[in-house]
Amino acid sequence: MNEVQLEVAKAYPNDSGRGIARLDPDTLLHLKLSPGDIIEIEGSDTTAAKVWRADRQDWNTDTVRIDGFTRQNADVGIGERVTIRKAEAQKADELVLAPPEEASVQFGSDAAGMVKRQILKRPVVERDIVPVMSSTNHPFMRSPGQAIPLIAVETDPEDVVLITEDTDVELREEPISGFEKTGGGITYEDIGGLQKEIQRVREMVELPMKHPQIFKKLGIEPPQGVLLHGPPGTGKTLLAKAVANETSASFFSIAGPEIISKYYGESEQQLREIFEDASEEAPSIIFIDELDSIAPKREDVTGEVERRVVAQLLTMMDGLESRGQVIVIAATNRVDSVDPALRRPGRFDREIEIGVPDEVGREEILQIHTRGMPLSDDVNLSKLAEETHGFVGADIESLTKESAMKALRRYLPEIDLDEEDIPPSLIDRMIIKRDDFQGALNEVSPSAMREVLVELPKINWDHVGGLQDAKEQVQESVEWPMNQPEKFERMGVTPPSGVLLYGPPGTGKTLMAKAVANETDANFISVRGPQLLSKWVGESEKAIRQTFRKARQVAPTIIFFDELDSLAPGRGGDVGSNVSERVVNQLLTELDGLEEMEDVMVIGATNRPDMIDPALIRSGRFDRLTYIGEPDVEGREQILHIHTQDTPLSADVSLRELAEISEGYVGSDLESICREAAIEALREDDDAEVVEMRHFRQAMEGVRPTVDEDIRDYFQQMEDEFKGGAETQRRGRGGGRIGFQ
Repeated sequence: MNEVQLEVAKAYPNDSGRGIARLDPDTLLHLKLSPGDIIEIEGSDTTAAKVWRADRQDWNTDTVRIDGFTRQNADVGIGERVTIRKAEAQKADELVLAPPEEASVQFGSDAAGMVKRQILKRPVVERDIVPVMSSTNHPFMRSPGQAIPLIAVETDPEDVVLITEDTDVELREEPISGFEKTGGGITYEDIGGLQKEIQRVREMVELPMKHPQIFKKLGIEPPQGVLLHGPPGTGKTLLAKAVANETSASFFSIAGPEIISKYYGESEQQLREIFEDASEEAPSIIFIDELDSIAPKREDVTGEVERRVVAQLLTMMDGLESRGQVIVIAATNRVDSVDPALRRPGRFDREIEIGVPDEVGREEILQIHTRGMPLSDDVNLSKLAEETHGFVGADIESLTKESAMKALRRYLPEIDLDEEDIPPSLIDRMIIKRDDFQGALNEVSPSAMREVLVELPKINWDHVGGLQDAKEQVQESVEWPMNQPEKFERMGVTPPSGVLLYGPPGTGKTLMAKAVANETDANFISVRGPQLLSKWVGESEKAIRQTFRKARQVAPTIIFFDELDSLAPGRGGDVGSNVSERVVNQLLTELDGLEEMEDVMVIGATNRPDMIDPALIRSGRFDRLTYIGEPDVEGREQILHIHTQDTPLSADVSLRELAEISEGYVGSDLESICREAAIEALREDDDAEVVEMRHFRQAMEGVRPTVDEDIRDYFQQMEDEFKGGAETQRRGRGGGRIGFQ
């Protein structure tokens, strides 16, 4: 008999609950199988599945990919070996299905028919779990996309059988007892993007439970506890549930605040009882969610209860009685506020950070959440994964929900809400299009950015007129490191960490920052100088720290400081609260302190560069100083063109001539001229259709140019100063100003 031994791997996201096994082409050839054949899978138990071909990345790896239900039917875990052979499946005459013990299910009238249609052509072995997907019009509801486990109580004949049109499917409502494996709940297929983290948690949790002899042989104690930490919504609780389900261990969950009681000694007793129950039912997992709420740092807490609970938890974690096969998993998103005594080996031995997923992880999470969704062909999940920087699992889930709601709004006019039943033809027609996802993307923002996210106006380089040199400099400093980091790696240099745009007011500094943020697809945090300053000591610095921390979490990010001079004036000059000095110091340490900036880019804008603290304008902080000056004739013509593209102009309007006579005018002045000219035309005649040249001339009389000789000299001096050496700076900075320090 031809058979092979393969290692079990987790199924692809879309295969969950479909009862298929994926094999590579060589194994198929060796076993003389073609896709669609039935195989027997023998682990500690035997089950059957339908064979499909694996994707290219799995070729020649000696693995078989099966989902959580099939793994439970064969009684194997990921990474264990199973024997696979071709099966002779007979047609089933009869199949009896019943729910497992803890599920109470009422079946509707046509439930048997529904179930049969779903499991047609599926192989079943007696005592198998047969997952049935619940859908919107299902006779029994759980959440859509979640499979309901039913157990095959009887099959006739007895071996591997295939469900056909002639099979008689019977559903019983009494749950079956004596079934440890329930198959409901969350499996590793429901977790996207956390490959390494799952691997580490499994080493800690599954190995000691399934093979304690390994640790005995090595002469070490198995690990005792795992602390999962990371931003909210990354899947910490989900991972703990999946581990408990996959190890078939008893699962005890402690929600932090629930066990706190006002009566003396009661909170500790509840903790003790949970640990006692867990060791009685070993192997078991105790999961503590929101650990920081029941085990905060004891020196920071005023309440007596919390201190006693922390002490009780410490003694339970490594008290005198051995805990045997009890593992404690805790989750928190504020790891720094957990009592340090818990974070030592012997208590929480491993701290695993569950961070924001990368692009590959996001694509996998998208596949999981769109598993049961009717997507149209133009939905490209890998493109969506690229566009969702900084999204965590929970954000992606809400993105898919929102896009489904958008699709629903399209069909709402056709639905008569007063009627009981919606016609099935309409339900079959519903699909979710790419536009629905695009619309949802505008509404769902990454949760780590909720407080600081700015809605970006859709501005790109086409909206920025003139300023060619400045544009190129900003693109080199900001876009290259973000979009093509390999250029810098190839040359062995690090990209600049900050760009300072300086120049007269109205030349388009803020506009440039917006354009850059749009062109790089990065997250954009805008910090308006004055709003950070607070009268409370330490608050302003904290605001800056938080901003940079958030930026790192959802990198790639651009932080934009508008009016930098108000936030970071030269130190030593002001008398008073010293707030700005402390803010400058905090900014300096953030910009090139010990912590890596990684994919965070800082752009500052100011029209008073001489007021900024000189320590900020050195290499390693704001490396590139880009002067954004008044536009030249070509630039002015471009700007006029941008601002009049929607304005009906008469034939005699020459933008070139206007550009030639408008020296000293900057971008914002030219915008005012265009607006004023249109208003002049309307003032003259209510029904005016076009704006004529004379209206522009009148408008120019009313708008005065921003840049005059004084401003020009001042910025010329600034530019020379920033380019020259220290000597020029020393001379230039004299005269009653701060002086070079």
